[in-house]
Amino acid sequence: MKTFWNTFNAAPHRLFFFSGAIQLILPLLLWSIELIGRYTELWTPLNTVIPSTWAHGFVMMYGLFIFFIFGFLMTVFPRWMNAALINKEHYIQTFIVLNAGLIIFETSLFFNKSFVFSGLGIFLFGWVYGTAILYQSFKHAPAQNKRYEKVVLAALTSGAFGIASYGWWLYSDDWQFMELALTIGIWLFLLPLLFTVSHRMLPFFSSNIIANYTIFQPAYSLWLFITGCVTHFVLTVLNQPEWLFLSDIPLAAIALLHTVRWQLHNSFKDRLLAVLHMAFFWLFIGMVLFSIQSLLLQFTGQYILGRSPLHAITIGFFASLLIAMASRVTMGHSGRMLILDNTSWYLFLGLQLAAIMRIFSDLQFDNALISNNLNLVAAALWLISLSVWFIKYAPIYLSARVDGRDG
Repeated sequence: MKTFWNTFNAAPHRLFFFSGAIQLILPLLLWSIELIGRYTELWTPLNTVIPSTWAHGFVMMYGLFIFFIFGFLMTVFPRWMNAALINKEHYIQTFIVLNAGLIIFETSLFFNKSFVFSGLGIFLFGWVYGTAILYQSFKHAPAQNKRYEKVVLAALTSGAFGIASYGWWLYSDDWQFMELALTIGIWLFLLPLLFTVSHRMLPFFSSNIIANYTIFQPAYSLWLFITGCVTHFVLTVLNQPEWLFLSDIPLAAIALLHTVRWQLHNSFKDRLLAVLHMAFFWLFIGMVLFSIQSLLLQFTGQYILGRSPLHAITIGFFASLLIAMASRVTMGHSGRMLILDNTSWYLFLGLQLAAIMRIFSDLQFDNALISNNLNLVAAALWLISLSVWFIKYAPIYLSARVDGRDG
């Protein structure tokens, strides 16, 4: 048992990615059960102490991604700044507290709202503690240029405020704080953080594969993108959706600029690189859809795209980038060859199809049956694709590196 535990905690990504892999499956399995209960007569929807839709939104936004984010950052964050590695005791403590909080939160959804609140508080404590550990690394690092690290820490801090807002909704029943929590989760936490990671890592990965590659990492595009995210957040909080195009068109333009300059078209010579670029291209698609929806509201007053722009970002960009990056980190840090095999390639394509189905399910407002069926198909594609990913990659975190090295 001691040998197993020493192997499991040998590197931050092992612990956190394993928990993240579980969260890829469990919430969607429960959500699929909920959807089938809503759309068919096979069984009744799940009986939860808070609305299941809002529980689902929180877990997918805050409970899933943070394990992969902390697993990745606690591995590479100090290396970005030539700092000392994160202390093992610290990342283990973060892992334990985050898991304890989320497990209490998720299980209590079915029987006790007070326990849900308690689990959320523990989860928030783990989040803040992990962020503080990264801040200490940032504070003592010798590197001079720390713009990426600043954005990452700001995004994680914003996420903590989002969780606190969700907690206040649980306490007060004021739905505006729940809406605020989910808005923070997209526009101040996940989108700035994942764009920043892409800005930092995609050109580096591409330069190792694409011949005569020119690194494109302008500081101005990073800050313009962050400004666009903050602007979208403010307009949303002010309830001005018809003006969101002011932020969303520039965000789409920045995404397209990087897609072209990072050479999506040349990335397909290497599947492991291609999936990263394909995931990033979803950012452009999502922001175009957000822009179209805002312009339609401005000039026609019609809201016809529903949540399709949101799912283009959350499933298309967020989830796809997570799987692409986690697959690469898992193989590289386990001593395996950086080659995406057929199984991984097709499960990634399955996730792309899930994003497409979920987008179209929101476009079928005139036919509830088609919309509901596409929603179920999207959930099924997610579960099938990511169950395969779990079976293939999760065991790696529990076993020693194949090259015999530590970590």
